[in-house]
Amino acid sequence: MIDMPRLVDQYCHGVLRTELGLGTFEAHLGAHLGGAVVPPAAGTTFFDTQTGFAVRRWCPPLLGLEPHCPPARYLARRRELGAAEAGRRLLRASGISAYLVDTGLPGDLTPPAELSAAGAAEAHEVVRLEPLAERVADTSDTVEAFLANLAEAVHGAAADAVAFSSASAVRGGLAALPEPPGPGEARGAAGRWLADRAAGGPIDDPVLLRHLLWIAVTAGRPLQLHTEDPAALRGFAAATAGLGTDLVLLHRYPYHRAAAYLTGLHPHVYADLGPVLAHTGARAAAVLAEVLERAPFGKLLFSSGARGLPELHVVAASAFRSALTRVLGEWVMDGAWSRTDAQRVAEMIAADNARRVYRLT
Repeated sequence: MIDMPRLVDQYCHGVLRTELGLGTFEAHLGAHLGGAVVPPAAGTTFFDTQTGFAVRRWCPPLLGLEPHCPPARYLARRRELGAAEAGRRLLRASGISAYLVDTGLPGDLTPPAELSAAGAAEAHEVVRLEPLAERVADTSDTVEAFLANLAEAVHGAAADAVAFSSASAVRGGLAALPEPPGPGEARGAAGRWLADRAAGGPIDDPVLLRHLLWIAVTAGRPLQLHTEDPAALRGFAAATAGLGTDLVLLHRYPYHRAAAYLTGLHPHVYADLGPVLAHTGARAAAVLAEVLERAPFGKLLFSSGARGLPELHVVAASAFRSALTRVLGEWVMDGAWSRTDAQRVAEMIAADNARRVYRLT
């Protein structure tokens, strides 16, 4: 039997402060599946997903109900307790001892300090690069000022943040051109984007995005990367080798094997498990075993990827513990691993790797 340690959630977001009806709850449940915050199709429900079933399995007992109770009954109990009390009970029961919180998403989500208080855990900020660049653009009146202020803002943010994150790795053209753009290229891209920014659009110029990522590489903090297929980052991983900045590939199922493979090619590349285990439900142990086939064990990190719903922290943590205990326990029973090694690897993936990568005390 593996004694599961408390977890470091190496990538998540804040939770909602407001009371939630069925429609709003379902919309945020659906967002966890990889889409926008939208309602389910007519005649369907996001509770009829692996994540929805996991919520009904793990969360009702934490609020005083039986497992698998109907969604309406669960949400009625949630409203009875109030959003703050329900969130406190759920977060504190998750077994998470530290949150690394990406603060770059819109919406009324709790900041790191508030999440820390609710969950009785540490919380540290992860700064998302694209919103930071957009805020800099709003206060810069020339291209030269924007580029100078952008570099200053990224390096300044590194003083307090434990990491940077980016959702634009592929849009940044890294697959074809992983190296940093030249000064002239960066000025031209910044000028084009600023000229089109009157409508308030997001940062989307591939050259400018690549420039932004390379500023972050020089800032001395780990860089978390969302990407559809980690294979697209092979060139960027090679180009950043030896520069002192770790890259963390964020939860890209069904490309988990590619992410695991990439961690073995470069000392500075890591991969997180994210909400993939909650998404795959009864197959979570099989998916985890596939990741463990390829990745060095010191390169894997737990995360929930949770956003909006404290239930998602519970589901991710519970699915991770269940899958890891099952996989490692079977290997111990088969004699392939010693119990001592299984315990050590469990502690590495659950918390120790994240504490090392992000220099958490």
